[in-house]
Amino acid sequence: MNLHKVTKIAAIIVAVLSLIFLGGLFATSDSEDNSWINPLIYLSYVILLACVAVVLIYVFKNLFSNKENLKKTLIAIGLFLGIAIVSFIVADGTEVKSATNEIVASASTSKWVSTGLNMFYILAIAAVGTMVWTGFNKIKK
Repeated sequence: MNLHKVTKIAAIIVAVLSLIFLGGLFATSDSEDNSWINPLIYLSYVILLACVAVVLIYVFKNLFSNKENLKKTLIAIGLFLGIAIVSFIVADGTEVKSATNEIVASASTSKWVSTGLNMFYILAIAAVGTMVWTGFNKIKK
């Protein structure tokens, strides 16, 4: 049995279970003890975890099967971490106080928020620069 058939059967089983739970949810009225909610929430957690696990398994399988893709991925991760380190170094970490002189955000919180904003600005400038550069090269040709 190939993977496509197994995935299709699993999707059908999940769909049937979902319909059964949905029918049970609609069958109970609002005035009764609605004990269907917790199992449905936990079922959604399990399905989400299964989906994330399958995606991660296939991503890592494909990543490690091709050394060129692994090299490009590690370079991208290294650049991202480099940007994060630079953003953290230049981030401002001063306390934020309200008008009544209460501390709204600690120095640590302020430092991390500033780091996130700096990373966003750097990555946004890089994205816009890449689009401009690509457009310029297309016009030049």
